[in-house]
Amino acid sequence: MGPDWGPVVVAVVLFILLSPGLLFQLPARTRVIEFGNMYTSGIAILVHAIIYFCIITILVVAIGIHIRAD
Repeated sequence: MGPDWGPVVVAVVLFILLSPGLLFQLPARTRVIEFGNMYTSGIAILVHAIIYFCIITILVVAIGIHIRAD
């Protein structure tokens, strides 16, 4: 069996999608959520890191996404 690329692909896609300010920022400067503002803050980085950890844990550990390269 070849290497398992599932966790790598999931981590890269989530890292890109959950970058604060790219698609959305939670919490934002003036509102709770803003879309596509390209700004960030320390608390937004912390919130996005917690969301990232929760989603990657669910997808990789609980569901067990696997992509085999044979």
